[in-house]
Amino acid sequence: MKPIFLAALAVIAIPGANAQAIESVRLGVMNHNIQVTDGKNADKEGGVNLEGEVRFKSPSFLNSLGSPRPYLMASVNTDGNTSFAAGGLQWDIPLGDRWRIESGFGYAVHDGTVNNPYPSGSQAAVDYSADHVLLGSRDLFRSSLALTYDLGGSWALQGIYEHLSHGQILGSGRNQGLDEIGVRAVYRFGALSEDR
Repeated sequence: MKPIFLAALAVIAIPGANAQAIESVRLGVMNHNIQVTDGKNADKEGGVNLEGEVRFKSPSFLNSLGSPRPYLMASVNTDGNTSFAAGGLQWDIPLGDRWRIESGFGYAVHDGTVNNPYPSGSQAAVDYSADHVLLGSRDLFRSSLALTYDLGGSWALQGIYEHLSHGQILGSGRNQGLDEIGVRAVYRFGALSEDR
């Protein structure tokens, strides 16, 4: 938990470091460990995650990739379950004057459970698995999809879904993954319509 807390402090401290490079700051609340496709993780890891994210202006060397915006974020679970920090790229797709879709992909590290410490097939392993999401790797991919509504001026409201998993690329074996859904307030430095 300590490295995740330090990452959260770093995300909070970044705005003062280079304000010209920052596009927006996002703060939100996420429903932790929701069920999307199967019930293997049902009733494991409750609580909500508090998220903070700093999104940067797209540097010119990323123009050939569609001008994605780099981000750094931290998500802290209020019940002491899995917290994580991540960095990556986000792409914007405008939908009219006030709406846009943001898709993102990045790398995350977490403080949750990686593997079951008990021998496979033992009752202790079964009991442990019933209460813990086994993520299989300390390193995970983070993919996200958000729908953002421009409230006018510098403010926006965002509904966001995010998925964390090692995808059998950053790890092997267990890959239960985590899914979260929530809302975030967006404060953009400059009007939201300026970059369209």
